[in-house]
Amino acid sequence: MSRYKHIKRYREIIRVFIKYGFGLVLDQLGILNYLDIKSRIINKEENEKQLSTEERLRLALEELGPTFIKLGQIMSTRPDLLPENIITELEKLHDNAPTFSFDEVKSCIEYELGEKLEDIFINFNKEPLAAASIAQVHSGKLQDGQQVVVKIQRPRIEKKIEEDMMILKDLAWFIDNHTKYGKLYEFSTMVSEFQNILRNELDFIIEGENTDIFKENLSKDKKIIIPTVYWNYTTRRILTLEHIDGIGLNDFEGLKKANVDFKFTARTISKSIFEQILRDGIYHGDPHPGNIMVFPDNKIAFLDFGMIGKLKEERKKQFLKILLGITFRNSKLIVEAITGLNIMNKRSEIKKLQYEIDNLRDKYIELPLNEIKLGEFFNEIFNLAFKYNITIPNEFTMLVKTLGTMEGVVEKLDPELNVLEVAEPIAKKLMLNIFSPKAIKNNITENILDYGTLVQGFPEFILNFFRKLEDDDYNLNLKLTGTKVILKHFDKITNKISFSIALLSLSIIIAGLIVGFGMAARVGAEEYLFSLSILKFGLVAALLMYLWLIFSIFKTGRF
Repeated sequence: MSRYKHIKRYREIIRVFIKYGFGLVLDQLGILNYLDIKSRIINKEENEKQLSTEERLRLALEELGPTFIKLGQIMSTRPDLLPENIITELEKLHDNAPTFSFDEVKSCIEYELGEKLEDIFINFNKEPLAAASIAQVHSGKLQDGQQVVVKIQRPRIEKKIEEDMMILKDLAWFIDNHTKYGKLYEFSTMVSEFQNILRNELDFIIEGENTDIFKENLSKDKKIIIPTVYWNYTTRRILTLEHIDGIGLNDFEGLKKANVDFKFTARTISKSIFEQILRDGIYHGDPHPGNIMVFPDNKIAFLDFGMIGKLKEERKKQFLKILLGITFRNSKLIVEAITGLNIMNKRSEIKKLQYEIDNLRDKYIELPLNEIKLGEFFNEIFNLAFKYNITIPNEFTMLVKTLGTMEGVVEKLDPELNVLEVAEPIAKKLMLNIFSPKAIKNNITENILDYGTLVQGFPEFILNFFRKLEDDDYNLNLKLTGTKVILKHFDKITNKISFSIALLSLSIIIAGLIVGFGMAARVGAEEYLFSLSILKFGLVAALLMYLWLIFSIFKTGRF
């Protein structure tokens, strides 16, 4: 077991948590006994009485290093798992770390790139611009004169993180199998997801690829700048990027001296984030002031794509429903989206939860749009989830964290900005795209064969099932008599069911075509004429499929 292989690190972790007053918790969970650590060690706790529980937890995580700092930062995005006071404190986690030597920097660069440092750079700043737990950043100039920043991974950090991950997986397994909390929250699954996030952060090629994706997605917006990746000087442990010399969002004096338009900048940032979420389905996961720079001409640059969020189409539609529901005071859309998250399970007191969601919905429906904070709205939903032991999908937890961070950033620039007003036209455009003739045509094309196969194969599937029962292919302790008569009647029943399904399918297809046709009529003449041809084609195709199925059913003589 990993606990014997890594016993020294195990004991260090336990010692730190006991130092900050969590020995009793570890003992109650059974972890001390699991690790064969005597309970009397708890008496050696150095519990600082003047510090709150959440402060002691943050300090413990910071002392334990990179893995636990990252764990705390990620857990700060999970208000469905932790109470608000702990979330607030974990958001303060500092990722600062002592710098490592220039000799180690040089050694890493030369090993990874296979060249001498002086052959790659005209000059290279020995003093780091910044140092964090996983990497530190230096500036330099390539031989072609391009100013760059170079991110160098901390020596031996990958091995240390892997050791910590083995320990966390072992502890998660123990909690899952020996405590009620494990059965409720499935900590092993969470640790596996956390491990994937950390591995991605340790692979700078992934960060470089993310940067390229955002550069492509945002290329049409001339107000947005994304740094160029220099792939000839990038590996898993080295990332070389174009140097962006802008003004930090926290440098308000610098922004004022450059005559930056605060209101315009706030709108540009929020618009870009909403477009990333709703249009692209991939967005910057940590848009704090340190990752955004502004230029005197009011252009903005997004930096650091190590943490990104992704939304599948279904989740995107649910988020869209909530936005439109709040904007248009349509409570039904909000409730549909929330219940569509699949957040309710057997352990939940569903009726009570639904009642509280209704109250929350009513509270926000009555507020003026400029007083609604999306981050606060979602956090209240997540607080209810925590109360009822419900786990929110990971896609939504990062989304809400991003929205909260973005709202905090733009509020400092323009307190009067209504981010929902910024989101509204983007949301409407996406809704029109979902129901556009082109989208409907693609949906029909993708699914029409599946519908036909399903309808055609359903009677045969049912008949084969019962014939296998008749032939005793399944070991059921049943004695069936008169099966031939039953099957004859069942043939008729299934054919009637198929007839009904076909009729329903035809109705759905026609309805979808008509909806798309109607919406296209509002867009313009070109779309209108295109949708008319699609409508004709769709109706003919659906009718032919329907007639073919009816012919097949009547041909059997059993209807």
